[in-house]
Amino acid sequence: MSLTVQSPVTGVVVGLDDVPDPVFSGRIVGPGVAVIPDRAAGDNVSALAPISGTVSKIHPHAYVITHDDGRSFLVHLGLDTVSLGGNGFTLLAAEGQTVEAGQPVITWSPAQIEAQGLNPIVPVIALEGDDSMLKPPRSGQRVAAGGTLMTWA
Repeated sequence: MSLTVQSPVTGVVVGLDDVPDPVFSGRIVGPGVAVIPDRAAGDNVSALAPISGTVSKIHPHAYVITHDDGRSFLVHLGLDTVSLGGNGFTLLAAEGQTVEAGQPVITWSPAQIEAQGLNPIVPVIALEGDDSMLKPPRSGQRVAAGGTLMTWA
């Protein structure tokens, strides 16, 4: 069964090869794509659940949603943002909570992340996935938060 994956943020899609972090570009945690978020949205931008399921892990800067069929997606808000110790992030969901695709999970500010010298890019990773099973859009395509980002066949 194909799983539609929604974009957690509004922005421009880029391939993982263009993510300046070897963990993501090297697909160490899995395949996927990334979204360069719009900075003009201001503060308190909601990062959304890409799929319906259970919040299996949540940190201020990242979260994992696991679908009922066992497939999981990691959403990582910016690079090296763990160094912020949660500053600038507000959790809207809790570990173990059931969420619907498109439901806000964390609020944050990509512009504030960038102002602190960090990259606000948002990798969306299919944990334990296979590149051949994912159908992402082409790099450079704009995507709206809650819009289709990719499908997992």
